[in-house]
Amino acid sequence: METIDKIKQQIAENPILLYMKGSPKLPSCGFSSQAAQIMMSCGEQFAYVDILQNPDIRAELPKYADWPTFPQLWVDGELIGGSDILMEMYQQGELQPLVKEAAERAQTDKTDD
Repeated sequence: METIDKIKQQIAENPILLYMKGSPKLPSCGFSSQAAQIMMSCGEQFAYVDILQNPDIRAELPKYADWPTFPQLWVDGELIGGSDILMEMYQQGELQPLVKEAAERAQTDKTDD
């Protein structure tokens, strides 16, 4: 599978997806750590891809997303942004409902099958 196709599939299959360095429990950079903490604070399940374990995704995603840095949060197939944007949205109370609604929609979609 082409890397871009793999990225598209990951984004399509995961309503809340964080591309990061490391994992939420063992982040490998301060920005990824901050993003994972924010996401865990939202209280919903989210998927993640460790780009350090996936150098192909690390190389291709910035071009696909037109966003040069990591982490990257994708919600419902849309790029939300990196740790600075997440922090700002979280502090303003904008991120929590966005994440909650995506999680609820995903749950509804599963029960509709």
